[in-house]
Amino acid sequence: QGKFTLLRDTRTDGSFLVHHFLSFYLRAGCKVCFVALVQSFSHYNIIAQKLGVNLTAAKERGQLVFLEGLKSCLDLLFGEEEEQSGQPSPLQFISESASNLKALFDFVRTSLTPAGSDSWKGPVLLVDDLSVLLSLGATPVAVLDFIHYCRVTVCSQLKGNIVVLVHSNEDSEDEENELVVNSLCHHSDLILWVEGLATGFCKDVHGQIKIIRRVSLELTAEQDHVQIYQYKIQDKNVTFFARGLSAAVL
Repeated sequence: QGKFTLLRDTRTDGSFLVHHFLSFYLRAGCKVCFVALVQSFSHYNIIAQKLGVNLTAAKERGQLVFLEGLKSCLDLLFGEEEEQSGQPSPLQFISESASNLKALFDFVRTSLTPAGSDSWKGPVLLVDDLSVLLSLGATPVAVLDFIHYCRVTVCSQLKGNIVVLVHSNEDSEDEENELVVNSLCHHSDLILWVEGLATGFCKDVHGQIKIIRRVSLELTAEQDHVQIYQYKIQDKNVTFFARGLSAAVL
C-alpha cells in the first residue's frame, strides 16, 4: 500500500507489464482508475480476456474506471466532447492555451475516492503512458505536478498504489521526456526497467528487465537492490530467466 511503481522501457515495448498489473489488481478486488492514452478499450479488453479478466464486466460493476484517451482527444479536437454532468473533459488542456492537468487530476480523485457503498480494496491508478501527455502539449512541470498530487491523494491519503509507464531513450534528444523520466525515477518505490537486447532481435529472448527496489528512499545507508533477468513474451504469459539461461542456450 502507498507504493509508486515506475514502468520504464527503452528500445522495446513495456506494455506487457501494464496488462499484467491491470489484470493483477482487478483479480485482487482493487478499485482501478486506468488512464489509457495509447490504445483503445477493445485492445486492452482482448488482451485482458487472454489473462482471464473481463474489463467490460469490471466497468459495469464499478470496479474499473476507464479513460479512453484516444477517443477523448478526437472528441475534443473536433468539438464533439460533451461535458458530463457539468464536468469538463479530463484532457481539456489540449484545447486550452494553459498546460493545466487539474481536470485530469480531478477525474482521478473522483474516480478513486470511495463511496459509502464501495467494498473494493485499495485504490489503484494506472497510466499508459505518461510520455503521451508531453506529446499532447503538457509541460514537464505540469506532468510532474499531476503525478505529485496523485501520489499525495492515492498513495498517502487513500493508501492505494500508482503504476505508471514511461518511454525513455538515453540517446534521445527529447529533453522534456528525459527530465520527467529521471524525476520519476528519484521518487519511485519500485522501478521495472525493460530494455531491448543490445545485440538486436532474438526469437528466444525478447529483452531484459531490471528490477530496482528503492531501499535508499527509506533513509537508510543501504544501496538500492537491483536484479536483472531476461524474458520471453508468450501468448498468455511471460517467462523470466537469469541472463544466459534461456531455453535456446540450454
